[in-house]
Amino acid sequence: MTYYNYMSSAGHTFIYHTSVTSRINDNGRIVIPVEIRQSMGIKPGDTLFLTLEGDVLKVESHAGRIRRVQESLRHLIPDTRVLSDELIAERREEARQEMEEWLG
Repeated sequence: MTYYNYMSSAGHTFIYHTSVTSRINDNGRIVIPVEIRQSMGIKPGDTLFLTLEGDVLKVESHAGRIRRVQESLRHLIPDTRVLSDELIAERREEARQEMEEWLG
């Protein structure tokens, strides 16, 4: 395996990249080096998402995918809105209505 480390700029944010060359075995398996697994928080038995974009294979952890989707949707919710508080209030109202129905 050969490691390549480089930095790119996304606007004013610098992103550090690690690229690895690896060989695929006869069973179609590749090895994800321990440094990358640790960086991604991947453990044995975890589910990974593989996405083919053109001729580029992207590997994403479950937690990484959730984080990416949350970040992509964050602009839709104002900073002043707390969805967890809204959910709790809705559940309490549902429980109150159920109790009223039960008591008659």
